[in-house]
Amino acid sequence: MRFGRIAHPEGFSFVVIDGEGSDATDLVAKEIKDTPYTEPEYTGREWPLADVRLLAPTLPSKVVAIGRNYADHVAEVFKESAEHLPPTLFLKPPTAVIGPDAAIKIPDFATKVEFEGELAVVVGKVAKNVKAEDWKSVVRGFTIVNDVSSRDLQFADGQWARAKGIDTFCPLGPWIETDIDSFDLDNLSIKAHLTHDGERLTKQDSNSNQMIMKMGQIIEFITASMTLLPGDVICTGSPAGTEAMQPGDTIEVEIEGLGILRNPIERA
Repeated sequence: MRFGRIAHPEGFSFVVIDGEGSDATDLVAKEIKDTPYTEPEYTGREWPLADVRLLAPTLPSKVVAIGRNYADHVAEVFKESAEHLPPTLFLKPPTAVIGPDAAIKIPDFATKVEFEGELAVVVGKVAKNVKAEDWKSVVRGFTIVNDVSSRDLQFADGQWARAKGIDTFCPLGPWIETDIDSFDLDNLSIKAHLTHDGERLTKQDSNSNQMIMKMGQIIEFITASMTLLPGDVICTGSPAGTEAMQPGDTIEVEIEGLGILRNPIERA
């Protein structure tokens, strides 16, 4: 089942997205009464997906991210080996979250802003002290996240809150896929395509099998320190291939089984 959130002529709604594939012309958004974190109860209202606007599929209280979780990305950005810089934990504020096709807006003080295409986890229930082997019991589904990062601020500040927490620096979407057992987390394709001056080039082309800390370890590690709430998002780390984006560019993050998260880049 796929859950989304939409803007429609009467307002905003959580919906179940019905249909096959990812072409909006073949999909229908069916409104539900509550949130995606319970069994859906339909209101009877529905819209062709092509006639509404997809928003970020969840409203998290926090976005919790694992940094330095792909060895090739550690070498690329930090110029050191993952043995010397193991995975770390950081937060992105909920005010950074935007949905598909919403603009990533770069302020003047951020001079080297890069995309980071990642697999994201949406939490489905209150989670604290979850054991690695029980991780599926607290997960509602998967979505795509772009962990947008201002490298200049990241290294100038010495910590990552400002560099990764700027408004619009956490695109999410296009929807939450709840069939988590259909994903092979040991062999999941993760790509990012950057369009610059009209030329679309694949910059990230990696696989979840490169993750250092695996899914169960990630959730055990996080919930040992903090309680996760329904709707919270976990970013599981970026593979190599990140690159600076400029106003006028478009970035597309593509993950097998989840579709494409597309966002234009603008000056704030």
